[in-house]
Order: sequence, then C-alpha cells, then structure tokens
Amino acid sequence: MDLKKIVFGATALLVMVSCGNKNSNPFGGGDTSPKEYPTAVLQEQSVELESVYPVTIKGQEDIEIRPRIDGFIDAIYVDEGSVVKKGQTLFKINSPQAAQAVNTAKAAVSSAEAQVQTAKLNVDRIRPLAEKGIVSQVQLDTYMNAYTSALATKAQADATLTNANATMSWTNVSSPVDGVVGSIPFRLGSLVNNGNVLTTVSSTSNVFANFSLNEKELVTFLANLEGKTQAEKIKNLPEISLRMADGTLYSEKGKIKTITGQVNVTTGSANFRADFPNPHGILRSGFSGNISIPKHIEKAILIPQVATFTKQNKHLTYKVVNDSIAIQTLISVVPTPDGKSYVVEDGLSVGDRIITNGIATLSDSARVIVKK
Repeated sequence: MDLKKIVFGATALLVMVSCGNKNSNPFGGGDTSPKEYPTAVLQEQSVELESVYPVTIKGQEDIEIRPRIDGFIDAIYVDEGSVVKKGQTLFKINSPQAAQAVNTAKAAVSSAEAQVQTAKLNVDRIRPLAEKGIVSQVQLDTYMNAYTSALATKAQADATLTNANATMSWTNVSSPVDGVVGSIPFRLGSLVNNGNVLTTVSSTSNVFANFSLNEKELVTFLANLEGKTQAEKIKNLPEISLRMADGTLYSEKGKIKTITGQVNVTTGSANFRADFPNPHGILRSGFSGNISIPKHIEKAILIPQVATFTKQNKHLTYKVVNDSIAIQTLISVVPTPDGKSYVVEDGLSVGDRIITNGIATLSDSARVIVKK
C-alpha cells in the first residue's frame, strides 16, 4: 500500500474528529449545566369544586294508561309525544257489552217506573174505600206494601243504570294528569282490555334526576356535609346544575331531596334523587345527563395541571428542595371545573416551591436554576 495514501487518510480522520468536537462529544457527556425553570411557592386560596355524576331523568309521575273495559279502539285523539292536560280524552273504546248494559238498565228503569205508577194507582183507589170501611185495612196495607216494593225496585233499577252509565263513560280513556304522552303500541281496531297498556303519560312539570354513589363515595359525601342527621345534611346541600346529553347546561337549578336508607347489596350503591323544575317541558322522561354538585373550599392548595405528570395512574410534580434540586413528588389531586388546575389533597404543603412549566425536560433529582 502506498505510504502517502495512509498518511493522508489518517490526517483526514483527525481533522474530522477535531471538527466534530466543536459541536458534540461522540463519546457522551453532553451539556449537564442546570437550566432555568419557572417556579411558584404554594399558598392557600379559596376555590369552587364540583362533583359530577351521570343521571337519568324520570317524570314526577309516569302513569300507565289502561282501559277499564274490554272493547275495540274506536278513536285515538293524541299522538306520541303530545302534551296533554288532566282530563283530556286520549282514546275512545267501542264496547258493545257496555252499550248493551246501558240499554238493559234503561229498560229496567222504565219497567220499574210503570210498576210504581200502577202500585200508586191501587193505593190511591183503595185508601178512600178503606177509610169508609168498604174494604178492610188489610187490603189497603197489601197495596201499600206493593207500592213500597215498586219504589225499591225503581231505586235498584236507577242504581243499575247509574253503574251502566259509569261503565259506559270508561269508553272515553282520559289522562289523569298534565303530562307528555309516551309510545302508543295499539292502533285503531285493536281489541284491548284492562291488561293492556295503551300508553303512558309522564307528568313533567317537575322531573326527578336519579343517580347513585358507591358505599365509599357515600360515606365521604355525607362526611363532608354540615349537619348531624342525614336529613339535615341533605337540607344543607347547595343547589345543583344539570348538563344535558348534548352538553347544554339546563337553565333551572335542582335540589337533592332524598337518599335511599340502604345500600343495594347487589350493586353496592345508594340511590339519590334530585328534583328539577321543568316549566317549559324541555326535560322528558328517559333523558340522560350529568349533574354537578358544587363544593366550596376556603383554604385550598392550587397548582396548574401543566405542572404535573402521570406515571402508572399516579399524579406527580417536581418540588424544588435546597433551592436547586427538582424532586419527583407523588400527590393526590382533584381537578377544578375549568380543567386547568388541580386542588392538592396530599403530597404538598403551603410554602413548598414547585416547577410550574417545562417539566417534560426534567428528571428526578435534576439540578435546576429557580426562576422566581
């Protein structure tokens, strides 16, 4: 091999290594000088939190509408989703038996009236004769008894007619409350009886929002409320908000009214019921959404969410110790409603200094320059 070529190659390699060293060290040991990070000293401040729970909406009254007599649906006066008033007719039932019962009762009344008139004529005819001694008093008493019996038969026929008319009135199926009509599974001509549900009417002037908490959540929830008894604690609860399924915030505020006395052994949860006014009928039975229960904390430690990171579902942040070392610190937090901050429940104290931004470039126990 040519000696000149070997010398030239070695010289070129040395030049390349020399130039490379101007930018980096190919054998490791990069820039380890501390970097400056923004920090903040933690202080107490007041904050509003909220607990959010999924709910299902139910009308104050969801009433099944059933026919009280057998027959065929002759008319349907409403449609599904119609808003109806108390007493408004919903269906017309064609009941031949009820109509026949009315006709029979009317005939019985007419017959009874004729019997009463005949008995009265006999009494009026015999009384003067008995008073003059022409006929015996026994004969008059016999006619009087017949008249009394005729009156009783007439009263019985009148009662039967009243009952028949009442039964006939059941052919008009009306709404017992103001509300909204549900589904209508039967149509014109359908044969129905009192075992069939023609529809439901949901009274929605007020609605119930039902949700549940597990046993652990229930204990914590009640422990943080003012009052000695459960009734006092419920009474002291603040008004709550409802966010509907489309994300819209419902305009009316609600109030938690009841908590079931027992925890369901199957689900391990207790049921809550909140009441919401529904003056414009916006909420319907079967709707879903989320309720928010506000909670005011007077002395809270607040940190920005960008100052935290997660590892194995745990929240951590960097606390500065000795004014120059960033230590990974495990914390327990609750998010604020705006989604920008956390309330620290455990892991940090008032007066601690944390790094508030840029933590993605940090490692545990790294040296830092504190930017105050």
